[in-house]
Amino acid sequence: MRNAERSYWRSLAWPFSAVLTIAVATTLPNAAIADEGGLSFWLPGLYGSLSSVPGVPGWSYSAIYYHSDISAGGNKTFPQGGEIRAGLAGRADIVAYGPTYIFEEPVLGGQAAVSLLGIVGNTEASVDATLTGPGGQTVSGHLSQSLFSYGDVLPQATLKWNEGVNNFMVYAAGDIPVGDYDEHRLANAGLGHGAIDGGVGYTYFDPKTGHEFSVAAGLTYNLENEHTHYQNGIDAHIDWGASQFLSEQFHLGLVGYYYQQLTGDSGEGATLGDFISSVAGIGPQIGYIFPVGDMQGYVNLKGYYEFEAENRPKGWNVWVTLAFSPTAPPATPMK
Repeated sequence: MRNAERSYWRSLAWPFSAVLTIAVATTLPNAAIADEGGLSFWLPGLYGSLSSVPGVPGWSYSAIYYHSDISAGGNKTFPQGGEIRAGLAGRADIVAYGPTYIFEEPVLGGQAAVSLLGIVGNTEASVDATLTGPGGQTVSGHLSQSLFSYGDVLPQATLKWNEGVNNFMVYAAGDIPVGDYDEHRLANAGLGHGAIDGGVGYTYFDPKTGHEFSVAAGLTYNLENEHTHYQNGIDAHIDWGASQFLSEQFHLGLVGYYYQQLTGDSGEGATLGDFISSVAGIGPQIGYIFPVGDMQGYVNLKGYYEFEAENRPKGWNVWVTLAFSPTAPPATPMK
């Protein structure tokens, strides 16, 4: 491969890599955004195409608009806020934003990057019934709440290597639970507890043909929610993306995910027992790269339809990503 061609595609790949790895978005989904509400710290679908490809050193910035619409039938119950709630449903309109810095000096032969994400937006939640614990009162009917507020702070670090068409990644991420959270509310912007997530990724990318496939897998360890004395079990997740570049600026393809809780929930608030959850999703994606002064812009649209949900609400979600990153300097072709 010529150096010039490698330099161009390296620049092209950065917006995908940056945007889809800077965020472990805990506060996005909806109704009392906590694992005990049937939802997880890791937001399935976070990683996607070219997620393991190294980028261009320097500062990059991105914003992600996320919309979700999920529900569970009235016969489905979830532990939440110290109560058992039935028929959870929710909507979210969230913006996640923040910088990423890629280091120029190699670390262990790879490229290191760090990022910090903030979250703000609106969540809406409803239940068909709220059942208090054994021996308590039973309240039936419909209750809805909405909240516009700020979420948790989400740091992440990655290390990536490139070997021709093969790219590899390791990452570590966490949740700092400083977001707006109240265990008595249906709708929250904060998670209510800390979490640590780590994993690995791989991307096959051939610039000559434009063929690309990426997969990333990780595990989440959740700290106890001190407000409700509820601790979610260990979660496993796999995100994938496949795309084809139809030109140097335009690509389209498919994305998907699978989430599976490996160990049961625990703590005084885990009144439903293990409450192990899982869900899968799949959908289309489309992206476009464009110049912005001496930088490079990227916009991406992707959506997921969820299925095979267990102990978790399901529905659909849409992501719109806008990113700005340095443009790779031109390279001299090999002689």
